[in-house]
Amino acid sequence: MEKKPNFGGPRRPVGPRPRPGQRPGRGGDRRNDPYATNEHIRAREVRLVGDNVEQGIYPISQALKIAEKLELDLVEISPNAEPPVCRVIDYQKFLYQQKKRQKEQKQKAAKVVVKEIRFGPQTDDHDYNFKLKHAQGFLKEGSKVKAYVFFRGRSILFKEQGEVLLLRFANDLEDLGKVEMMPVLEGKRMSIMLAPLKPAQKKETPKKEPKPAKAEKPAAEPEAASEDNAE
Repeated sequence: MEKKPNFGGPRRPVGPRPRPGQRPGRGGDRRNDPYATNEHIRAREVRLVGDNVEQGIYPISQALKIAEKLELDLVEISPNAEPPVCRVIDYQKFLYQQKKRQKEQKQKAAKVVVKEIRFGPQTDDHDYNFKLKHAQGFLKEGSKVKAYVFFRGRSILFKEQGEVLLLRFANDLEDLGKVEMMPVLEGKRMSIMLAPLKPAQKKETPKKEPKPAKAEKPAAEPEAASEDNAE
């Protein structure tokens, strides 16, 4: 006898079925996700939080049913708590907001720029003032300034003179920068670090009230005519 062809249709893929009360996982492989979600949560009971849910401790199956009813995800946000804390949210929207927030924080984080200024132990006033103006510009633009004196050969004997130069440099810039590191000798270099000051808010000077005008003295009344003259 000939075997009849099987027209039963394609077979369902073989695999683990979700437990009662759980919906299938979304998005395939989630091993790299920072949070356990939905059927990947292994706790037997969880503390449920979120909008439009009654907060409290629920069995995991009931918590999953609540999330499924709201068409949202159950996300384990505090796995080390007893019991673990889970929030009912839209997981993809939650991840998007987190990435957006991290990106904004990175953009706001200012990159620290350090500008170096080199002196000799016997720098003259003309060269000193020229480099001082450069340092003022660097601090105004928000960069740090690392000034150093380089001692070549036997000029290391003038290290005290180099320290005085750097302290004078910091003093001349005290309106724009603060000293982060006092003069330190490292090998043949003595350096000092200055950081820009944050712009201070201008204080409003109180307006001077106008002084009240002096009251004018009343004009003297004419003296009454004497009785002798009246007659």
